[in-house]
Amino acid sequence: MQEKEQYAIDILKALATETIKKLWVIIILLIVLLFGTNATWIVYELQWETVDVTQNVEQEADNGINRFVGGDYYGAAESDYEGQNKGQ
Repeated sequence: MQEKEQYAIDILKALATETIKKLWVIIILLIVLLFGTNATWIVYELQWETVDVTQNVEQEADNGINRFVGGDYYGAAESDYEGQNKGQ
C-alpha cells in the first residue's frame, strides 16, 4: 500500500514541477510583452512634436475689460448687464 501512495506522490510532484515551470515561462513572457507594448507606445507618441500655444486677447467693453485667454472667456456679456438694468 505504501508503494502505491509513494508512486502517487511522485507523480503529483512531477506534475506540480511541470506546472510551475510553465507558469514561470508565462510570467516572463507577459513581462517581456508588457515592456514591448510600453516601448511601442513611447515610439508612437514621440513621432509628433509638442507645441504649446497660448493666446491672450483683451478687448475694451462698455462695462469693463473682457479677456479671452487660451480659449476661455472671462468677463460678462452686455446682455448680462442689460437684464439687471431692466429690473431696476
